Amino acid sequence: MEIRTLRYFLAVAREENMTRAADFLHVTQPTLSKALKSLEEELGKKLFTRRSFSIALTEEGVLLRNRAEDLVSMADKIEQEFLSLDDITGGDIYFGLAESYQIRYLAKEIRGFKKIYPDLRYHITSGDTEQVTEKLDKGLLDFAVICETPDAGKYDSVLFPEADYFGAVVPADSELARKDSITAGDLAGLPLFTSEQSWENDIKPWAKEWFKQLRLEGSFRLAYNGSMFAREGLGILLTLNNLVDTSPASGLAFRPLSPHLEMKMYLIWNKYQSFTPIAERFLKQIKISFNG
Repeated sequence: MEIRTLRYFLAVAREENMTRAADFLHVTQPTLSKALKSLEEELGKKLFTRRSFSIALTEEGVLLRNRAEDLVSMADKIEQEFLSLDDITGGDIYFGLAESYQIRYLAKEIRGFKKIYPDLRYHITSGDTEQVTEKLDKGLLDFAVICETPDAGKYDSVLFPEADYFGAVVPADSELARKDSITAGDLAGLPLFTSEQSWENDIKPWAKEWFKQLRLEGSFRLAYNGSMFAREGLGILLTLNNLVDTSPASGLAFRPLSPHLEMKMYLIWNKYQSFTPIAERFLKQIKISFNG
């Protein structure tokens, strides 16, 4: 199975049309059709359902797309790593980032680093801890930023200079908005929104005996989406500070949880990881900046 064939497959899966995919790839349609037919024969599975004017993936095709995306990304990353071995002015660094106001520290470091290495190219993937660590474990990322204590057996890490804290995002005209802080008792029986990760790892130990009276209405990986539901009065969003707009014009208010629920941020990387020269230099700068 060749990487080129997987690129062909992904293009057809994305375009859902053989002609458009062939145009995008700058190959003839017969060449593309032959390659995909050979791929199906090699795998012994039908990957596409051909319709009058479009092509849809079969269940086997969806499985291959998920695997092929990782394989192609890894091939691209390997190619860039070798190209950058002799590049003393730049190269590629891949980050996976959880949502946090502390990301500003990382952005500041990248800005300063680009002044020294103007040909630096950085690639950002966003997601929760589960999503970004999965890509880090597969070798698709150089670094990840997570908002929970990392597994010291798998990762090395540096701690961000500050910490975030949890609060409740509520309609600005609600009774909860008139409070200075929100307790677990205040939330008992009310519809709540947060990520599944935060619900189990953060809210549960924070709420203690009140947890059985808390009700998760829905889970969101992205705080902004959850804030739209909170604004419509569908529930209360439990999230970190500074992630959503709670200005007077937003119609929302942010109130910290009580007792205070702090969340530290970590830049992590795989133990015994081999870095490209540019990634190694960046890590050295981060350690100096973050550790003082």
